[in-house]
Amino acid sequence: MPLQKLQFKPGINKEVTSYSNEGGWNDCDKVRFRFGFPEKIGGWTKLGTKSFLGTCRALHPWQTLSLEKFMGLGTNEKYYIEEGQVYYDITPLRSTTGAGDVTFARNGTTSTITVTENTHNALAGDFVTFTGAVSLGGNITAAILNQEYEIASVVDANTYTIKARAVDLVANITINGTYTPTEVNANSSDTGNGGSSTIAKYQISKGLDTGIGGNGWGAGAWDGSQGWGQAATINVAGVLRLWTHDNFGEDLLLNVRNGGIYYWDKTDGLTNRAVELNSLPTSDLAPTVATQILVSDRDRHILAFGCDPESNIGTQDPLLIRFSSQESLTDWRTKATNTAGELRLGSGSEIVCATETRQQILVFTDASLYTMQFIGPPFTFGINLISENISIRSSNASIAIEDAVFWMGLNDFYVYAGSVNKLPCTVKDHVFSDFNVVQAEKVFAAANAGFSEVWWFYPSADSDEIDKYVIFNYEQKIWYIGSLSRTAWVDRGVSEFPVAANADGYLYNHETGDDDGTTNPVSAISAHIESSQIDIGDGERFSFITRVIPDITFRDSANGSAATLTLKTRNAPGGNYLQTQSSTVTKSATVPVEQFTEDARIRLRGRSFALRIESSNTGVGWRLGSPRIDIRPDGRR
Repeated sequence: MPLQKLQFKPGINKEVTSYSNEGGWNDCDKVRFRFGFPEKIGGWTKLGTKSFLGTCRALHPWQTLSLEKFMGLGTNEKYYIEEGQVYYDITPLRSTTGAGDVTFARNGTTSTITVTENTHNALAGDFVTFTGAVSLGGNITAAILNQEYEIASVVDANTYTIKARAVDLVANITINGTYTPTEVNANSSDTGNGGSSTIAKYQISKGLDTGIGGNGWGAGAWDGSQGWGQAATINVAGVLRLWTHDNFGEDLLLNVRNGGIYYWDKTDGLTNRAVELNSLPTSDLAPTVATQILVSDRDRHILAFGCDPESNIGTQDPLLIRFSSQESLTDWRTKATNTAGELRLGSGSEIVCATETRQQILVFTDASLYTMQFIGPPFTFGINLISENISIRSSNASIAIEDAVFWMGLNDFYVYAGSVNKLPCTVKDHVFSDFNVVQAEKVFAAANAGFSEVWWFYPSADSDEIDKYVIFNYEQKIWYIGSLSRTAWVDRGVSEFPVAANADGYLYNHETGDDDGTTNPVSAISAHIESSQIDIGDGERFSFITRVIPDITFRDSANGSAATLTLKTRNAPGGNYLQTQSSTVTKSATVPVEQFTEDARIRLRGRSFALRIESSNTGVGWRLGSPRIDIRPDGRR
């Protein structure tokens, strides 16, 4: 019998049985398809040696006129701007005390210091910075007191505790996103109270890192006590901390979901914090709370979604959209002489998110989809309902790529490119049957345009954090899957490579090298792909597979790089694989042409077989072509 060439349909199909998917692929991890052929995905390297506090779920890169490259990072504890692999804390303040409103007291000869301030409104884990304090008289010097602290515990409405530590900038005492301070114990000479000039500056309270059941889309957003057309009350307790952000020229606008709107002025420098938008000197009815903020690239309006109306500043309306006057940060009052205004949606109970394309903005509610377009005076923006009875999984589950928007719904994937369509998905059951719905707000979509891919990262049923991904290749119209822990992602553009955040408190450059840079030294990326069952001959007679001739390229990998080809046979679709035999394919030379293992002698018997290729060594990249196998008929006795 002549050699049989193995050619497979691209993409993973888990919607049918393995046997009925003959000629296709059934499973993979850390593998993509390019030109229809599978290859191992690129590796990732750590972006610098410093880490940030909290879990980052929002990234926003931009470049200034002077070619400075900034990256905004929103975590559940802080907001940072990264420049040159250094993280600058610009977290807004919620309050600043008067001089002398705060006093200190030691707690025995421990590092615990009791801080007293009437009605401090602080929570355990919040951050506060003290200035103007004097020594308590012993080990607790002025330098130790006058720095940033994380509140250790709240005793009551007027007192809380901190742990005195050696003088060290927070940026220099973080490892893997956690504090590692050197604590300082008080002694008997620490009898003072810090003096009468102490000032405390409290940062906005940290948010949740893990969602709580009973909150999220469709749960607790509208309590039914308000009528149609009236502002609803959103319960933000127990909601995951999420940020939205956009640059306004060289400056930055940022928003805590269902919280405040803030502004960072580049001219103030990276050591200054963002401030409330409505605190700017010329602010006129700027919103104070929103679900999301966005700067319209085409017409330079700032848009606030799910915000407070002009007529009732401070009370959030989850279906309201407001926009500033063109090119203005602070002019939000609707007047005949400007382009500020507001619109209210009529379908759904809350705005989930807004996604900007080249020509328009898509606005998702929990039950419908609108398009919003700039139409000029006198109405400025027009809005149209284009679809009802659609769903979206989270506020970060949509992504715009050119003029198309892709998103994950509750049980389907969708695309909008002039009309709304469900994406046929060959791994749908695999994704949605192994999904932690309690942590659904963590889902986010990511673009990897260099490979024509949309990634959705999501938590599997047994995980409270993101550990899986599903990819749609919009050029080849195929799907593939895998496991990877990432919490935010931004495509290449301002940065040379795609950049992703991990729960370990670091950023990573992706699609660079072949290895896992989360470890030191780097470790191997374990990648594999396995085919569905393939009949040997007509599938009725037993046959022997006696030889496999590999067809593989190791790309830029060094000589000696290897991958393992495994063939396994079975007698019936529902039976076990009875025989398995593997062969290591090793790259032996690069010039004059790439050379690797010529063939492997094997002996397997069965009616059908499956092919698997995998690698688990460092420095290995591979792409599979069309291997061939030698089949000899046999008869059962």
